[in-house]
Amino acid sequence: MRTSKLSLALALLAFAAAPVLAQDSGTLKKVKDSGTITIGYRDASIPFSYLNAEQQPIGYAMDICSRIVDAVKKKLNMPNLKVALNPVTSSTRIPLMANGTIDLECGSTTNNAERKKQVDFGMTYFVVKYRYVSLKSSKMDSIDDLKGQTVVSTAGTTDIKALNELNSSKSMGMNILSANDHPAAFLMVETGRAKAFLMDDILLAGLVANSKNPSEFHISSSSLGLEPYSLMFRRDDPEFKKLVDDTMSEIYKSGDIEKIYHKWFESPIPPKNINLNIPISDALKEVFAHPTDSPDPKDYKS
Repeated sequence: MRTSKLSLALALLAFAAAPVLAQDSGTLKKVKDSGTITIGYRDASIPFSYLNAEQQPIGYAMDICSRIVDAVKKKLNMPNLKVALNPVTSSTRIPLMANGTIDLECGSTTNNAERKKQVDFGMTYFVVKYRYVSLKSSKMDSIDDLKGQTVVSTAGTTDIKALNELNSSKSMGMNILSANDHPAAFLMVETGRAKAFLMDDILLAGLVANSKNPSEFHISSSSLGLEPYSLMFRRDDPEFKKLVDDTMSEIYKSGDIEKIYHKWFESPIPPKNINLNIPISDALKEVFAHPTDSPDPKDYKS
């Protein structure tokens, strides 16, 4: 009986201590103890996160992430905090976040309800639509034009999931292929192995602009829907989320976000000094004016 009471007492003690332990194991403590914050980046998500000629990650998301890193340095009073860079793909980014390999992911990642069961997100910093790119000679533009075609998308993305759902629900008869990354999928269209590549419209625009012959490609006017992008970090870490959200809100409030946007979407960018010439959408203007971390597409203008 005494043993049973002792076991119960220890169990209650452990339960009571659990919130404290969880609080002590957050991202900021991990970073402080290790002296390093690890950033996950993409190598070909133009213009969000991609490699320049020196093989260093640059882009819109990387610039925003650098502001988060500055906030972490200030919060922890660690001006010499080391920043480690870890490449991720569409398939590896969530597992690497969940297992603690990376602390902050800076790329082109969709914030949705399903993913929030595994990870968390900061304020939305871009709004995209699912569209597809094809050769102009194919004369494709509508969703119906995909019927019976070989269509590719990138593994581990919400796009390929949406493509499979469309194929099933509408009996489209598509032959759906999976590519390891965006450039590989785009190459399949370029070489005729696939008729179309379904992906976020802004990423398609970057790929077309940096292709050998941009005039040969067409991005569909039709889309499968809308989704928000944001920075990704571990879930159940309110202290770190507050730091990220407060920092991003300040970037928006100060107007700095417009300068960062102009740098990457309305100015010549590496490696070919091509200007994407994509003005801020109405949906994104609304986000900048009223920051939100909502994963629900219905909360954004179409």
